[in-house]
Amino acid sequence: MADINLKEITLIVGVVIACYWNSLFCGFVFDDVSAILDNKDLHPSTPLKALFQNDFWGTPMSEERSHKSYRPLTVLTFRLNYLFSELKPMSYHLLNMIFHAVVTVIFLKVCKLFLDNRSSVIASLLFAVHPIHTEAVTGVVGRAELLSSIFFLAAFLSYTKSKGPDNSIVWTPIALTVFLVAIATLCKEQGITVVGICCVYEVFIAQGYTLPLLYTTAGQFIRGKGGIPFSMLQTLIKLIVLMFSTLLLVVIRVQIIQSQLPVFTRFDNPAAVSPTPTRQLTFNYLLPVNAWLLLNPSELCCDWTMGTIPLIESFLDIRNLATFTFFFLLVALGVFSLRYPGDSSKTVLMALCLMALPFIPASNLFFPVGFVVAERVLYVPSMGFCILVAHGWQKISNKSVLKKLSWVCLSMVIFTHALKTLHRNWDWESEYTLFMSALKVNKNNAKLWNNVGHALENEKNFERALKYFLQATYVQPDDIGAHMNVGRTYKNLNRTKEAEESYMMAKSLMPQVIPGKKYAARIAPNHLNVYINLANLIRANESRLEEADHLYRQAISMRPDFKQAYISRGELLLKMNKPLKAKEAYLKALELDRNNADLWYNLAIVHIELKEPNEALINFNRALELNPKHKLALFNSAILMQESGEVKVRPEARKRLLSYVNEEPQDANGYFNLGMLAMDDKKDSEAEMWMKKAIKLQADFRSALFNLALLYSQTAKELLALPVLEELLRYYPDHIKGLILKGDILMNQKKDILGAKKCFEKILEMDPSNVQGKHNLCVVYFEEKDLFKAERCLIETLRLAPHEEYIQRHLNIVRDKISSSSLIEQPIFPPAKTSGVKGEKIPIENVKEIRSEPRPTQIIKTSDNKSQSKSNKQVGKNTDKETPHKTTKEIKEIEKKRVAALKRLEEIERILNGE
Repeated sequence: MADINLKEITLIVGVVIACYWNSLFCGFVFDDVSAILDNKDLHPSTPLKALFQNDFWGTPMSEERSHKSYRPLTVLTFRLNYLFSELKPMSYHLLNMIFHAVVTVIFLKVCKLFLDNRSSVIASLLFAVHPIHTEAVTGVVGRAELLSSIFFLAAFLSYTKSKGPDNSIVWTPIALTVFLVAIATLCKEQGITVVGICCVYEVFIAQGYTLPLLYTTAGQFIRGKGGIPFSMLQTLIKLIVLMFSTLLLVVIRVQIIQSQLPVFTRFDNPAAVSPTPTRQLTFNYLLPVNAWLLLNPSELCCDWTMGTIPLIESFLDIRNLATFTFFFLLVALGVFSLRYPGDSSKTVLMALCLMALPFIPASNLFFPVGFVVAERVLYVPSMGFCILVAHGWQKISNKSVLKKLSWVCLSMVIFTHALKTLHRNWDWESEYTLFMSALKVNKNNAKLWNNVGHALENEKNFERALKYFLQATYVQPDDIGAHMNVGRTYKNLNRTKEAEESYMMAKSLMPQVIPGKKYAARIAPNHLNVYINLANLIRANESRLEEADHLYRQAISMRPDFKQAYISRGELLLKMNKPLKAKEAYLKALELDRNNADLWYNLAIVHIELKEPNEALINFNRALELNPKHKLALFNSAILMQESGEVKVRPEARKRLLSYVNEEPQDANGYFNLGMLAMDDKKDSEAEMWMKKAIKLQADFRSALFNLALLYSQTAKELLALPVLEELLRYYPDHIKGLILKGDILMNQKKDILGAKKCFEKILEMDPSNVQGKHNLCVVYFEEKDLFKAERCLIETLRLAPHEEYIQRHLNIVRDKISSSSLIEQPIFPPAKTSGVKGEKIPIENVKEIRSEPRPTQIIKTSDNKSQSKSNKQVGKNTDKETPHKTTKEIKEIEKKRVAALKRLEEIERILNGE
């Protein structure tokens, strides 16, 4: 074996960069969304041990909905990407390109075991540029293939050094091989197949046996004419060690998946659920289809499921000829490589092994897989193909007549393949470009129509998305996911009637009850979301809440581990004012997933509804332990602390609000509540700053405008409060507290009695029973010297609030002054004291008006679930709410100030009575 030199490495790396530089500008598409964007295992807050407990997509291996693809080392590299660049796709694509270059360089070293230097470089160049690799290299999830291939080839190279002088066994390379096989398997499952290649290499390459020689030796041993040669015993020992190690890895792998295969539907792999002989004929036909993609990668498609390749239901189907031809060539090459000695036979044999053995896990031979054809699983088999092509080219080019033609043809193949790869990379730029390119190749796959619809839906282009979803239902009328997508899009377009009809159609396509048979084994987990989506739709109608609850319970009965159903049901039960049952639902969901921060958050909301603020705060804290950046938990726990009135928790509340505004810098509510905290701490300048920030972000922020004006009025800056109140009343002309505060300032600071009178009269137009506004209008009449009108006004006010003692006293004062002869000579309300006359006037009552987004009574809601291309997402949405209720602390403040107001009233009464 010749060593590779720097020139060869430079050439290969340069070619890889030339072919894949544009992949750096692609985004996260297709399966990348589930594996990267939606995978919490990438986040630093997730414990590292979770990577070894969850599947490739972040789902616990113990759950039946798990895909059972166990690739923790691949996920670890994603996590490293996230650590350096979070969710910026360029770094992910860059690392994939580097890994592809590493694989190609190692492959060159492998090629030199069986080919001459020139042919080895050609095989490596063909591998570097082959368009079939774009899915593995440009698609980020293809990193599993790349990493597994690195350790796959390294394990094989290590094993080639296990033969010592005089055919002795060198154990160190074998031990290293077993270790590298385990690492390759932890990157992707097919890594374990390198053991088979090592076995073939040992018998037919290292020991030089041919099939006839093995038959002869075995026959002699059976007839007792001879023993087993020592070299063959050495070989058997090595093979036994390899096979035992492999068996151990398989047992561990089976334990990890808990002896359960993933649940796939007939849409994922139609042939897998077809009867005999359709299943066998179709599976066999898929082998020449994969071989053709290696030979002619002109029409590539990101998804070959559903109706892409029609089933072969008869022996008379013309496509069976392709199957026959493929197996004929395969057998011919196999016989040639096993029967005859020589370097050429050995090269062909290893090429065939590299093509066939790594493909076995994807061949449906031992268990059904979740796809029909997948281009990325051809990454390793293409190595054998490239060796075969390079070997054939070597044979042809050695003939002087065909030498020039062979070079021309080879140059054209490598050049056109490189151009095709470069062009194909742009298809992976976005989901829309990817799926549209796939539709050009295949229009019979409903999943592709669905995925184009999803891409348009993500752009909020619901009208166009609907056309693609509807087309999916025409292509595959029994596709449950397509009808769910149609229903969700109708809902987004506010066409609820059509949405319900579509969901009902999807529900009707669900399998019917079969006594004694589990639903979980027959239904894809995402299809059960039809019950969730339908229930979410109809519960908008208050009269149909029980019907929605029945749908949630039906979904739970079909899959007791259906976490999303418990979450949605808990949300509904809160809406139905059944917090205890909601608590039960969330606790059940937490049994299934205790590491879900959203669940702890929602449970906290239930405790708030149950008037258990301490328990609520404990659960908010648990949510933040799992996700320190959980925005809703940060915000609402801070509000809960603020409303508790405990001074000692204010610093932590402030810290959480600061974290919240750091996460949501454009949310005015965060700044507003920081301002409220500052007001509680008497930090007036800081409160003013936060309120102004809130108003800058949201000019019509009702509560921020009012409380800023209130702050000014409390800090002797009443004239600054007036323009703020004008702005508030411009947006909210019916803001009663704003009108009262404005009237107070106009009368006491601006001496604008007429302006104040207009404010109070406007209040009574909107709310004739408003005691505060009515009383203050009485004061205006008194200031206007209209004592009889003031008397009538106070009598009416007393009828509205007969238990308010200060109104009766004021009425008595007015009546005394009417009958007093000194009424005209002496002003009743000295200007310096008028601010204290009004019973519950704003500067005295000082009620803080709080509007928060989201309030603690808002829970994380579920959205309609998408199907077909992405994992289901849980989405939190919240609505603006004003909270007119007063906290315990505020009530105490009001009472203290009410007492102070009464004392001031007594002082005024003494002045009025001439004491």
